[in-house]
Amino acid sequence: MKVKCLIIGSGPAGYTAAIYASRANLAPVLIEGPQLGGQLTTTTEVENFPGYPDGVEPFTMMDDMRRQAERFGTQFVSGIVTKVEFNQSPMTNHQSHKVWVEDTDLYEADAVIIATGASAKYLGIESERTYRGRGVSACATCDGFFYRKKIVAVVGGGDTACEEANYLAGLCSKVYMIVRKPFLRASDIMQQRVLNNPKIEVLFEHNTLQLTGEGKVQGADLIYRKGAPDEAIRHIDIDGFFLAIGHHPNTDLFKDYVARDAEGYIITRDNSTQCYQSPMTNDQSPILPGIFAAGDCADPHYRQAIVAAGSGAKAAIEADKYIKSL
Repeated sequence: MKVKCLIIGSGPAGYTAAIYASRANLAPVLIEGPQLGGQLTTTTEVENFPGYPDGVEPFTMMDDMRRQAERFGTQFVSGIVTKVEFNQSPMTNHQSHKVWVEDTDLYEADAVIIATGASAKYLGIESERTYRGRGVSACATCDGFFYRKKIVAVVGGGDTACEEANYLAGLCSKVYMIVRKPFLRASDIMQQRVLNNPKIEVLFEHNTLQLTGEGKVQGADLIYRKGAPDEAIRHIDIDGFFLAIGHHPNTDLFKDYVARDAEGYIITRDNSTQCYQSPMTNDQSPILPGIFAAGDCADPHYRQAIVAAGSGAKAAIEADKYIKSL
């Protein structure tokens, strides 16, 4: 199937790109992927997205975006993209980019917007899944507001964990930091902010065994110095459990064509959503014509729905301009 604009991903970036692309008469096709609404749907309520003064359920907000894109003519395809072939110079030889869904359905597009998001890293314990959305979160900025004057725990010892612990300390009565090593990996300034904050207690050399609670997180069982002679089990009472051990951008499928950083985030040109060709040697490396990236797959810093939506709008505007230049 030949299309002008193909969008991969159904989070805020993908749906917003579809709204803008369809209003520009690009008749976009959006591949929805395995998780409709993206990672946003793992939270309980969205209160910081403009236009919803009373807050909104994440599935409701994503459905609103989807219906808005559908209203202007976006075609939706259910399935997982399994293979891509991006042409490095379609402007000169007019060859399209190729995308396969479920290994069988081939789409050829003048422009492709990658909006595949990023997945939070979890510890892998069973109770994490049990309490996901009921006390377990991977975004303090998104969900911290719900834990005002309550007790929470943050897992991790890097800059992100320290930043989230400090943020939560401004809202919560107490913040535990669960750190498996005997030290923090964060920068010196972030360490000092944590260690000097009276609301934050750092539990060094602790690992989480399980979360406990009736219907929601109410506590955590930890193990201190696992395998050491002084190994001990400790229980803490908490109302929220925040993961801050990193995210993995969903970009492995594109690694042979699109430049990525060391963590796998797609590198885009400054103030643009245009992608560089892989491998990228410096900021003068060639752009991959007709390929754009929006949302968390290209954003290691903010990871907010409103930022992702804005980048989706930028990607669609740039895709429209590119297509009209062909």
